Amino acid sequence: MKRQSKNDHKIHSEILIEQISHISESKTLWIVGAFASKDDKSGPTLKIDKNLKKQIEEFSWFQSFKGTMGQQVVMTLNPKFNILFLGLGKEDEITSEKLRRTFAGLVKGLKGKDLTTATLFTESFLSKNISENEFISIASECIPLAEYDFLKYKTSHKKEEKKSFDFIITYKSANKSKLQELISQKVNVARSMNFARDLVNECPMVLHATEMAKRIADDVKANLKNVKVTILDKKAIEKEKMNLLLAVNAGSTEEPRFIHLHYRPTKPKNKKHIALVGKGVTYDTGGYSLKPATGMAGMKGDMAGAATVYGAFRAAILNGIETELSCVMVLTDNKVNGSGVVPDAIITARSGKTVEILNTDAEGRLILADAMDYTCDLKPDVIVDAATLTGAMIVSLGVHVCGLFSNNDELVAKLKASALNVDEYLWQLPIVQEYRDDMKSKIADIKNIGSPGRNGSASGALFIEAFVKNNIPWAHLDIAGVADSQTHLPYCSHGASALMVRTLVDFMNHY
Repeated sequence: MKRQSKNDHKIHSEILIEQISHISESKTLWIVGAFASKDDKSGPTLKIDKNLKKQIEEFSWFQSFKGTMGQQVVMTLNPKFNILFLGLGKEDEITSEKLRRTFAGLVKGLKGKDLTTATLFTESFLSKNISENEFISIASECIPLAEYDFLKYKTSHKKEEKKSFDFIITYKSANKSKLQELISQKVNVARSMNFARDLVNECPMVLHATEMAKRIADDVKANLKNVKVTILDKKAIEKEKMNLLLAVNAGSTEEPRFIHLHYRPTKPKNKKHIALVGKGVTYDTGGYSLKPATGMAGMKGDMAGAATVYGAFRAAILNGIETELSCVMVLTDNKVNGSGVVPDAIITARSGKTVEILNTDAEGRLILADAMDYTCDLKPDVIVDAATLTGAMIVSLGVHVCGLFSNNDELVAKLKASALNVDEYLWQLPIVQEYRDDMKSKIADIKNIGSPGRNGSASGALFIEAFVKNNIPWAHLDIAGVADSQTHLPYCSHGASALMVRTLVDFMNHY
């Protein structure tokens, strides 16, 4: 059974559920979890029928299988009875993230195999740390994420037949309709992450601001309800006096776009309004503060912030969130020509503040400043922005942890709790008055960089904070380190990761 969209040449497996209490002979590939023994010497713990377990343990070569984390062995009892055992490590050490990584590795290994179905025997994966619902959640989320690849420009890939098969997840006693809803919600999140990944991975000669805006608008029209789409072209942006956005765009032959998606649920459960804001620099050369060649490759991903907030917005609506949402994305590239903005320029922002531009490669904060001023005028209860803002974030936290800045401790606590809920890493960094003082300009209201070599990530965040109005709780996610290069995670492939989408979805659900 092949399930792939018309243009992406991707595999999309269907996820089904069946109430099954024991393993029996069938054409499916059974997938069974196996916990390692506590003493590392005995055979693995198999939570299956005693007679089948005895039959399996009679195979002498099975004695080499210990159930260590990620270890796999396939046993053929007869041509129509195949079981894949997946090692889960020690039962008292299993966590949701360990299971997620182990299971995703399995899905990657099965991708493209000539199977009709693969059946996950849920009972074998359960422990005091992993409930039936949690296992089904993790499996449903992992399958689309681990299957993802971006191969549309591989000519050999286009010629190959794409094989797909159904995954069947067994359940024992839970309510089937509730489990189906759970699976649907997890798949919605995963496929929204994959949509975001596609945007980030796309060729920058294809995905200009206008094309990115079109793809998002088309997706909203096709998949989302109760969403008003507002897209500002260059003339409308000029009318809005978003001069910082226009300054960054001045070196480009492509027009900028400013997107505001507004969702009103049919039956809101509260009067709250959550706003997400995303940086969408579709390619960043650095402008006249030109990046070196080694620092320019990969800059097609400088719009990952916009892709991330749209992925989260999309998933939340598909899952029926009952809270008002806004998603604001500001799109342009940052290139060089005779009209491009130069260091020493002074530009008046939409808010009326004057900005001394000392480095044109600190452009993300400029376009986000106009976006922040616009978003504050919507009077949301909270604003969270996401941006691949600073290389300094990678120096600070590496490529595994997302940086967090905020003007509100309660908001920080909620975002950190959500990150913990979905096993993503989020770390708060400090904002102090001395950092704000360092952003003061001698000839304008504010400059776009602080002192060289000092608190680079904080400087970027504080520049954005300067355009937050009306004491609105605000948080900034610097995703520079985590937006891509996460191949150590089996549920991420080469390129965009879409990490922090799950954190934002959880945050919106619990705000």
